[in-house]
Amino acid sequence: MHIEKKEKYTLISSDENSFSDFYTGFLNTLPQLEKEHIVIKISDKINVKKEEFFLFLTTAVNKKENDRSFVIINSMINADDFPENLTIVPTLIEAEDILEMEAMERELGF
Repeated sequence: MHIEKKEKYTLISSDENSFSDFYTGFLNTLPQLEKEHIVIKISDKINVKKEEFFLFLTTAVNKKENDRSFVIINSMINADDFPENLTIVPTLIEAEDILEMEAMERELGF
């Protein structure tokens, strides 16, 4: 797992060969990122099942409740197959756009 602090968020990229290894590493790192906006980039080379993306749902909900953003990047999955509170986009640019939109919503009190 590669963790990179950006100006407005923390980018976590997978470099593991399995989703299980990546997710375990993510869970171990999560407590240190409690106050951070998080963008996770799951490599398209990792074979991830649709059900495995749902493992991030609790984290996504908790982040939103604490006025933080949580976005997953993966171009191999159909984002429409997931609930609205689990944001999945195909590119980093779209993830950054989501972060900006959510920041505006928080400023406006939504």
